[in-house]
Amino acid sequence: MEEERFPLENTRNIGIMAHIDAGKTTTTERILYYTGRIHRMGEVDDGAAVMDWMIQEQERGITITSAATTCYWKDYRINIIDTPGHVDFTVEVERSLRVLDGSVAIFCSVGGVEPQSETVWRQADKYKIPR
Repeated sequence: MEEERFPLENTRNIGIMAHIDAGKTTTTERILYYTGRIHRMGEVDDGAAVMDWMIQEQERGITITSAATTCYWKDYRINIIDTPGHVDFTVEVERSLRVLDGSVAIFCSVGGVEPQSETVWRQADKYKIPR
């Protein structure tokens, strides 16, 4: 039934990528809220973000593993992958990029472009992921 409502041509795999603490998980939470997938926005600092499901992620306030979820907008099914930003988990980002149709790159307005931002950008270039 799901395949009938949202055929493959109306399904998008989108990744959220950036350096640590740029706001990837916060952005994902907002997308889920505004698409009606969740009814309350969880905050990373409170350990209440839907995408940070591991206890270590909730305690540390960072994403350790890529987490996938689905939301719907108009006639589209959108699969979102929230990727880690810490340099130690770069392989998680690269693994996720292989399945994406596109990505959203987030940059901190205070810190600007940081080395990990450049790393994930190059990784996206490697797999020809539109941003």
